[in-house]
Amino acid sequence: MATKRLFTTALVAAIGLLGGCSIVDIQEERQQGRPSGDVVTSALKDVERFWAANFGSVAEGAEFVPVQGGKFPYTENDPPPPCGGQPSEYQPNAFYCPPDDFIAWDAQQLIPELQETYGELLVGFVMAHEYGHAIQARIGPGNQPTVVLEQQADCYAGAWLADVLAGKSSAFKEVTPAQLDDTVAGMLSLRDQPGTSALAEGAHGNAFDRIRALQDGVDESVTTCAGYRTNNLPVTEVPFTTREDAASGGNLSYDDAVSALADDAQKYWQKTYPRLTGQAWADLAIQPFRAGEPPDCAQPDASAEGAAFYCPDGDFVAFDSTRLGPALHQRIGDFAIGMLLGDLFARAAQTRRSQPTRTEQGQLTVDCLAGSWTNDLLLRDPKSGLTLSPGDLDEAVQALLAFGRSTEGSGPTAFERIGAYREGTLEGLSACTD
Repeated sequence: MATKRLFTTALVAAIGLLGGCSIVDIQEERQQGRPSGDVVTSALKDVERFWAANFGSVAEGAEFVPVQGGKFPYTENDPPPPCGGQPSEYQPNAFYCPPDDFIAWDAQQLIPELQETYGELLVGFVMAHEYGHAIQARIGPGNQPTVVLEQQADCYAGAWLADVLAGKSSAFKEVTPAQLDDTVAGMLSLRDQPGTSALAEGAHGNAFDRIRALQDGVDESVTTCAGYRTNNLPVTEVPFTTREDAASGGNLSYDDAVSALADDAQKYWQKTYPRLTGQAWADLAIQPFRAGEPPDCAQPDASAEGAAFYCPDGDFVAFDSTRLGPALHQRIGDFAIGMLLGDLFARAAQTRRSQPTRTEQGQLTVDCLAGSWTNDLLLRDPKSGLTLSPGDLDEAVQALLAFGRSTEGSGPTAFERIGAYREGTLEGLSACTD
């Protein structure tokens, strides 16, 4: 089979899929909270509280010195101050200025829109990220590519977020799983465009890498973040390799995506399942169905809010091919179909080897196993079949976020599921079974 490359669509087209509780046809209305200026002010104070307590651990015991040049909201009519003697123009942005040690943010468009769309916690994250650059100005590292510095700032922001989740913040209290997932959704909007090279000036990273850095900070500590360097950072952001791919994205049609990805998943488990069990993999039947007309199954092991499932008694997988599948393909991209199939095949593999899928840990193992297939796609020779292309990992994150939007007391959050998927993607099958 000729190699086809999979690509992502713009996040703007997928916002409707990620904004609420349903996979398809979603609208969400947010209650008006604090004014964005108040949120920024309280967030910056809280980030400084965090660094006052933690700076010494990455600075050989030195005392933390807050930014000295000021903190500046700006608008088109009131632009930010010059940085390093260079005049600044209005842009919907937030930034730290190293020469003059100040932080500035767009109070007209960027911050209000992020807060309205994704909530206050994302605003806090953005401020913690910019303060991460102020920490770099104080302790280094120097001579690192921009993408390393940007992801280190994401990691520092994640360490602050862990502090918030631990209940140490007075600015953000009792953060819910849904708010955390909203923050992850917001990071998708802040990613580089698919096809950006990690070596490009100003590269911040794709969504997969940025969320990985955030999760490093949450799961580890500021010392892990401080150790980020080119030689130890797993960057997956790559440019398109041909002009043809860049022009067309190599995008598979919906029908071709379903066919090619299902075939590839089947082949992956044919070679992988014996490593898990010592037994051969029996081909898994796939039954697409019309919306509202699923095939009979006594106890479906559901995904995507019931629009897809593995049927243990019939040993087949099924998904809504008239509403769910086309919506994932149109609003996110063709590797969202890959994420859906990866989840279903992993459920089958877990059940066939008599392991749970419906417990919290069982779901995380399913996500990790789906990631192990992605790892195979990521590392294989491009001449050997389907391969990933720029944007595919971001599509997977978007799909997982759509499938796993958190409701209280209903299992792992999308944040946790993305973490499990990331482990499988970066480390392969061993990460899911050790």
